[in-house]
Amino acid sequence: METPLEIAFEGLEPSETVAARIRQEAAKLEHFYHRITSCRVVVDKPHQHHEGNAFNVRIHVTLPGDKDVVVSREPGNRKAHTDVYLAIHDAFAAAKRQLQDAMRRRKSRIKHHEPAPPGIIAKLYPYEGYGYIAVPGGRDLYFDRASVSDDAFDSLEAGQAVMFVEGQGEKGALAVSVRPLARQRLH
Repeated sequence: METPLEIAFEGLEPSETVAARIRQEAAKLEHFYHRITSCRVVVDKPHQHHEGNAFNVRIHVTLPGDKDVVVSREPGNRKAHTDVYLAIHDAFAAAKRQLQDAMRRRKSRIKHHEPAPPGIIAKLYPYEGYGYIAVPGGRDLYFDRASVSDDAFDSLEAGQAVMFVEGQGEKGALAVSVRPLARQRLH
């Protein structure tokens, strides 16, 4: 986190053991989603005549370039939140779910690059079992029979379009995975 974790207690005395649990849960969030900018946690125990003996836990997590995660675990009729540690656990579990949603939104905004344009079989030596692919930029990449998928080497023709993955061999760049495109000829 860029800003240190903030912990506040309202309506109850500060407790180091409760603060330690909050730090532990916040560290899990940060390990789960490392882009957290700041986190503020408020543990509140309203006046007993309003909410009984239950605890409210509010979490505000700031994320760069995304909606903030805000969790407010008001006890309502939940008797379980009479245990401060359970209230903290439930609030951080809700924060984790919201962070998962933020991660999904973030992934959907990532631009996916278009696949590399196909190469063209420039030279083919069928008896020797190798050839060259002309790739954008004016280079030729070596490939051999073993690098062609589905044992399709014998069906290749000069001028045919192929998709490929470039790799490194002992003598430089080469096509390590070649897949013929459906009888498409490019010139």
